Amino acid sequence: MTADRDAIAAAARCLKGGGLVAFPTETVYGLGADAANGEAVARLYAAKGRPAFNPLIAHVANLEAARKLARLSADAAKLAAAFWPGPLTLVLPKLPDCPVADLALAGLDSVAVRVPAHPIAQALLAEFGGAVVAPSANRSGHVSPTSAQHVLADLRGRIDMVIDGGPCPVGVESSIVSCLTEPTLLRPGGVARGDIERVLGHALTVAAPDEAPLAPGMLRSHYAPKARLRLDADAPRQGEALLAFGPNAPQAATALNLSPRGDLIEAAANLFSHLRALDASGAASIAVMKVPREGLGEAINDRLARAAAPR
Repeated sequence: MTADRDAIAAAARCLKGGGLVAFPTETVYGLGADAANGEAVARLYAAKGRPAFNPLIAHVANLEAARKLARLSADAAKLAAAFWPGPLTLVLPKLPDCPVADLALAGLDSVAVRVPAHPIAQALLAEFGGAVVAPSANRSGHVSPTSAQHVLADLRGRIDMVIDGGPCPVGVESSIVSCLTEPTLLRPGGVARGDIERVLGHALTVAAPDEAPLAPGMLRSHYAPKARLRLDADAPRQGEALLAFGPNAPQAATALNLSPRGDLIEAAANLFSHLRALDASGAASIAVMKVPREGLGEAINDRLARAAAPR
């Protein structure tokens, strides 16, 4: 739809119904889903064909909305005041009641937040009234889209709606700075490093290439529970908790089912929250039933393998 008031209203309704909407930001076109809806987020991963569950950026309308998701340090507040709205993403400690779905956070205790400057993105976020996760609106690994035509070339038939707002003025993704400890540059982008450092009054730390990622573009992130994971289990052993999948799961004293009906989108939406809950039960080991490897199952199995790796 051509960007106008009717398109914004229709897009907000679509997001509230769990749909996927591509829309322009000042950097690139984003593929939006309701950040609080885990199944919508799972459908977003499926549409993009992402090889693993990277953390996603939560887009919000303003600083007040960002403070409902995360805590801002003094340095983070300086950067927000200087560059929001704009092409800067801040990785922040999430609040205990942060509404962003665990799947969008990749199971982490941090959340990546941005206030986009594009007037269409601003209007959509205001109309929607909540956080929208929005990675670039392209198939994973393809060139980032800077026009509605680029979006359709990659995602036609895989998403619900595209708002055509013309070409994106910046054309590269946002810069990402972690403010969990000392401000650290995780990804260069639409705000120059020197400009960020001038606002801070000191140099940025730069993340090592193999550092555990906290943001998009840093694929090796994983959620590692304290409990040991035993993969491809047929049944739990004595004392094990069970992470089940499908309608014929065995019984266990402590068990959660990723999807009793065997739906991979539901399983993806539940993955991190179920892992956290079973880990919190105090079990030393979690038996994990087999999950099919097609579609989103590939990403689910990737995350389970990372969580089960020796530490």
